[in-house]
Amino acid sequence: MASRRLGQILVDLGHITEDQLWDILEEQKKSPGEIIGRVALRMSLVSESQITEALAEQWGMAVVNLKETNIPPKVLELVPQTMAEIYKIMPISLKNNILTVAMADPHNMAALDDLRNFLGYDVRGAVSNHQDVEEAITRHYADKEDSIEDVIGKMEEEFPEERGKEGAYDIGSEDELVNSAPIRKLLNMVLLLAIRDQASDIHFEPFEDEFKIRVKADGVLYEMVPPPRHLANAITTRIKVMANLDIAERRLPQDGRIELNVGGNSVDLRVSVLPTMFGESVVMRILDRTVVQLDLNKIGLDATTLSRFRQCLHTPNGIVLVTGPTGSGKTTTLYSALNELNDIETKIITTEDPVEYEIEGLLQIPVNHDIDVTFANVLRAILRHDPDIILVGEIRDYETAETAIQSALTGHLVFSTLHTNDAPSTVTRLRDMGIAPFMITATVEAILAQRLVRRICSECRTEFEPSDELLMELQLPIAQARQYRFYYGKGCARCNNSGYKGRCGLYELMNITDDIRDMIAANASSDELRNMARSQGMTTLREAGLKLIFDGVTTIDEVVRETVMEDVE
Repeated sequence: MASRRLGQILVDLGHITEDQLWDILEEQKKSPGEIIGRVALRMSLVSESQITEALAEQWGMAVVNLKETNIPPKVLELVPQTMAEIYKIMPISLKNNILTVAMADPHNMAALDDLRNFLGYDVRGAVSNHQDVEEAITRHYADKEDSIEDVIGKMEEEFPEERGKEGAYDIGSEDELVNSAPIRKLLNMVLLLAIRDQASDIHFEPFEDEFKIRVKADGVLYEMVPPPRHLANAITTRIKVMANLDIAERRLPQDGRIELNVGGNSVDLRVSVLPTMFGESVVMRILDRTVVQLDLNKIGLDATTLSRFRQCLHTPNGIVLVTGPTGSGKTTTLYSALNELNDIETKIITTEDPVEYEIEGLLQIPVNHDIDVTFANVLRAILRHDPDIILVGEIRDYETAETAIQSALTGHLVFSTLHTNDAPSTVTRLRDMGIAPFMITATVEAILAQRLVRRICSECRTEFEPSDELLMELQLPIAQARQYRFYYGKGCARCNNSGYKGRCGLYELMNITDDIRDMIAANASSDELRNMARSQGMTTLREAGLKLIFDGVTTIDEVVRETVMEDVE
């Protein structure tokens, strides 16, 4: 750990004076978060080489000049280009099983831990500057870039399939295989490519004759080149080692996590292992805070809906529900709302299964069904901690719903989620759980339904003329629809030839007004509630989708896939 401050080291080395250090500190106050070395450089008080020298002194590392360093090809093979680019490092030597890497940012000591975990070597850092590291990566990896296909080809050469006497696979020592360089390299590339492409999940799936790797990006699964089937057990075991799971237990489901520090940002991988007929299936959920922006202004709510939703957030008590299928962005919306309400005067407690993103200032409690730590039980305990705002991860049963309602009736603002098709049908769902209509009308303030649709890739967006059959799926008069322009993505390298890059939200906000309360009390149907809400200004999911189509943001196919027909009469 660094024991001396960088500014003082610059003074001690004679690169700046005490007065100049005070000037730098004053300038730093104007741009919080900017490190002192960058401020000094911006003020032209020091050179890049002087900053590098001071950082080396601060962290007890050697300074390396990458322009004059001869890097052996064998060392380059240990670190894939993707890893070097993401971690901003350059491997320079391997001696006595110690790999030395030049770092552009020596503050990021967690990166060395990641590299040890990924590569299986003791990793030591040396200091260089950003420009030299980037130039060295470009220069040394110019014609050495490994693809997944190359790595799998080398795996097949190094570990050919061998059949035993009775058809069993004889793959030698499993420990040796699990820790072998090719297995590590394949997993490293899959993980880092998925994180770089902002994927949400990685699936490792064993079948009788193949072992599939599929990556979910923008809500859609894409298949990678499959590794050899006989290495499936070694790959899943390697994942279990990284997630600190029991590698000897292959009959029971297991859950674990892998914590990485990619490019200075914390990335959490939630690992779930499930035994199947042909081996263990593994799914990794990627939780990357840099991908998800917990800001209500940036999640895609239109101005009118955003204004109405903000009013709901500032009610003194009641229940605000966010609904939609799994993977529709409900958690992100709720976290964004809590982030906005999070201040020193407000006590916010959450109970979730699991806690997906850690937010400073919130008390977050994970659910654990094995020891009877359920939503309902935690919620009752939370009420004794004097909260102002409560988030219940999901209302799954009558007991949780009843406790949430009691919390709202006693002066708390409660946020939660439900799995329903749209906002009006949420009322029916609560009734089906056994909640009396008068309890719903007394507590529920608003219901926000949402979906995620894929954005057309900006690099290959192309205008086209849709057929009458395609337009009819939107349930609009053909003549009216022909007034608008329509677009789709042709497919390019940026979007992996899918035509889509990124996602945006469709939102439907139903405020529980006095008229709607009267209808709920009279057991009105979902259709009747929808018609009343629309007459009071609610935009349905389908109507929100149409606006995005006409704005050239998404395609007809995406909106038709994610919204139901009865939204529009």
